[in-house]
Amino acid sequence: MASPTLKRWLRPEVYPLFAAVGVAVGICGLQLVRNICINPEVRVSKETRAQGVLENFAEGEKYAEHGLRKFVRKRAPEIMPSINSFFTNPKS
Repeated sequence: MASPTLKRWLRPEVYPLFAAVGVAVGICGLQLVRNICINPEVRVSKETRAQGVLENFAEGEKYAEHGLRKFVRKRAPEIMPSINSFFTNPKS
């Protein structure tokens, strides 16, 4: 027999909410892991923290200009370009 709390929150209507929150938590987790693992300004080990301020501009440029940013930069800022062009350029 399920408790009243489970009956309230585990309904099919609540599943999209759980999915949206799960995706948001996943994105935050991936960003945290990305920052800890490859961000040149984050130093986790004691040896690298002792180095102080690094002037490694090439590594910072590599981190900031990742593949997704390069891909999106060449695209038009539209979500659905075919639908946008259909409604903005009607064929007379």
